[in-house]
Amino acid sequence: MLTELFPFEFAPDATAIAATGLWSLSLYLGFSPVSEWVTEQLTSWFNFAERSLYTSTAEFERTRRSREAQNSFFASLLSIVPFFIIGAVCNYGVELGLGRSWAISVGIIACIGCGVYELGRRDGRS
Repeated sequence: MLTELFPFEFAPDATAIAATGLWSLSLYLGFSPVSEWVTEQLTSWFNFAERSLYTSTAEFERTRRSREAQNSFFASLLSIVPFFIIGAVCNYGVELGLGRSWAISVGIIACIGCGVYELGRRDGRS
């Protein structure tokens, strides 16, 4: 199907996609205050952008609660994008330094390490 859509060969590498996903998950967990900040900024930007679409204040206030919930959902989905990009860079660095065979292994190790760090951070905060 992709060969019919694009005039060039597009072969996704499953190992690179999996390792990038693992790296992005570990960065998302390891830098959870940053991920929360990104989500809040996206939510406020979505709310601001959507406010400019309404001319009636009554209509805006009537549907405000459901729109803010929808904007929070979309912001939480889009907040992974910067971590996915940085995860791709980390994966590329691991592939250059250690070779392709280490890509997923180091991604799993990073996920475990950042998960343990996040659990300890939350336990220390409470």
